[in-house]
Amino acid sequence: MRRVYLDSNATTPLLPEVFEAMRPYYFEEFGNASSIHHHGQHARAAVERARESVARLLGCRAAEVVFTSGGTEADNLAIFGLVRVRDHVITSQIEHHAVLNACKRLEQRGFEVTYLCVNEQGLVDPDEVRRAIRPNTKLISIMMANNETGVLQPVEEIGRIASEADIYFHTDAVQAAGKVPIDVKQIGCDLLSISGHKFHGPQGTGAMYVRRGTLIEPLFFGGNHERQRRAGTENLPGIIGLGCAAEIALRGFGDGSVDRIARLRDHLESALLDEIDAAAVNSGQTPRVPNTSNIYFDHIEGEAMVIALDLKGLAVSTGAACSSGAIEPSHVLTAMGLPPERARASIRFSLGKQNSEEDVEFALSVIPSTIIRLRELSPTYTAG
Repeated sequence: MRRVYLDSNATTPLLPEVFEAMRPYYFEEFGNASSIHHHGQHARAAVERARESVARLLGCRAAEVVFTSGGTEADNLAIFGLVRVRDHVITSQIEHHAVLNACKRLEQRGFEVTYLCVNEQGLVDPDEVRRAIRPNTKLISIMMANNETGVLQPVEEIGRIASEADIYFHTDAVQAAGKVPIDVKQIGCDLLSISGHKFHGPQGTGAMYVRRGTLIEPLFFGGNHERQRRAGTENLPGIIGLGCAAEIALRGFGDGSVDRIARLRDHLESALLDEIDAAAVNSGQTPRVPNTSNIYFDHIEGEAMVIALDLKGLAVSTGAACSSGAIEPSHVLTAMGLPPERARASIRFSLGKQNSEEDVEFALSVIPSTIIRLRELSPTYTAG
């Protein structure tokens, strides 16, 4: 059976170039980067080259890059590393659970957290951010791109508001890295999180930008790794892979590969909407990352569609992979005002560098018939 993968917002396949860059660091160049002998110094040099590559992707200094195990750790380090007793935090209702559940834990510990609403397109209103600021507000954490809809938030405007109020600003850029250019100076953030496996790097690797002068309390205590911001022996092969993936991502903004993915996504959207009634793109009227489309198909159950398409060889998602199997409808889509039944009828398609025109045509060959069959089983659907 042919299998096509359109769930790149959950994870992306490791590119062959990334794997080849990592390979020597499993066998020949395996040293501990903290050791002073030959093997250790070779490892240290490789780690610092990768740090420079990630810094170029983010538009920052290499010394401002902290390697982590992924986006979740980076988000947690940004939040728990900054806030102190009696601090107030501002975030939004549509954040990834790495931020939302961290904030819920803060509330359990007695902290105050404001969860901002979004409009029907899934956008945070910067004026709402400004109005939510209190004298004890310590941190604003608003994602750069939403993992379910792909919506790009007005992070530059929020960054200006935070700077004017002398408040730290963190943005979760896990779903933005490699898809849109990132410049931390232009955004005006103090902290920014990325995860390697979202842009064809290895799973279990990530990084956080920490603006020079921003003091964060580490989550882990041990050695003096990462300038005392993240203890633990560096994941050498993973860091090398992350650096290589960052270089490939940077090239993608100039070699046409990002534009190619955008064209494939737009073709998929338009062809599906032309053929299927009672369907529309969630957040289709606002800027999004170029690889993501979230479409509702009324009178179906999204989980049933994911299973039915998987049986035909097509991998898609109903939303965040971290929430797979959840009975409740997407917190992102309900925050946008979608009724529960429409939120449950929404499917996320997310493309990667591995996808081709043939993959999209295959998807278009199996999705409409699957929708028809599922709707025939629905008591709420009447064919027009």
